[in-house]
Amino acid sequence: MKMYSILAALLFTAVSFAQNISGQAFYESKTTVDPDAFGGGREMNEDMKKRVMEMMKSYLEKTYILTFNNKESIYKEEVKLEAGQSGGPFAMMMSSYTPGAQYKNIETKRMVEENEFFGKEFLVTDSVPSLDWKLEKESKQIGQYVAFKATAIKKVDPNDYSMARPKRDAKNGKDGEDGKKGKNGILGTDGKSGEPGKSGDEVATKEESDDPMDNIEVPKEVLVTAWYTPQVPVGQGPGEYSGLPGLILELNVYRTTLLCSKIVMNPKEADKIEAPTKGKEVTREEYRKIVKEKTDEMRENFRGRGGRGGRG
Repeated sequence: MKMYSILAALLFTAVSFAQNISGQAFYESKTTVDPDAFGGGREMNEDMKKRVMEMMKSYLEKTYILTFNNKESIYKEEVKLEAGQSGGPFAMMMSSYTPGAQYKNIETKRMVEENEFFGKEFLVTDSVPSLDWKLEKESKQIGQYVAFKATAIKKVDPNDYSMARPKRDAKNGKDGEDGKKGKNGILGTDGKSGEPGKSGDEVATKEESDDPMDNIEVPKEVLVTAWYTPQVPVGQGPGEYSGLPGLILELNVYRTTLLCSKIVMNPKEADKIEAPTKGKEVTREEYRKIVKEKTDEMRENFRGRGGRGGRG
């Protein structure tokens, strides 16, 4: 009851300034990576693992700005970091993809984002994803704000390789616990325990190959954990996430955490909140098809060169 009393009080105090609220939220992203997932079936020494981690850091550790009001938001990277050019097909795929501004309107449920993929610009149109949020009892302090926990299960884009994991981990049950979600908030390949009857060695012998893309997989579903504050009474959040009774300050999705480091309310200078217009307009499904076709083409080229990652 105490949590609900606090939440009711915060909602009451927020109503007075909720009509014309606007602001900017700054987020820092952190992603833990298993370097063995991209070893191509070969054991990596510590020096190789260190190089992989440094390469992935430039891809996955970034700063983002969410400019928002009651109905709309624009979300973009603050600083563009240069990605490395080595590391086989996975690294080539990551370095060839540059996300641009993402706009969403939580009233009309419209989302538009700019993406550059292998030098071509796309304007991806979609509806704002609707997650079935479960409001939990836990609360914590994030900076000067009281934040409350919410969880949901999200279906994963099969081309989202930021969530890739070694196949042997899924098969031997490392990502599943007693038919439930694993420690990383990810479901097994069967939506339960990830076939815990098989050992990692058995699966590795059967399935690993010189193509690192053969040894990883993207899960079908992941657990999303959000911490939102009613003190900023907008249903906005970083990226595609929204729909909670307050701004999302922290977001955990599999191995990635987005943490709000600063909020500026009613800023004098801020990005205009309007849908981007640059690029060839495609639907989400059309864009996924384009990415899949290019991924398959890269894998064939990699295999054709004897697994040398495109180097002659």
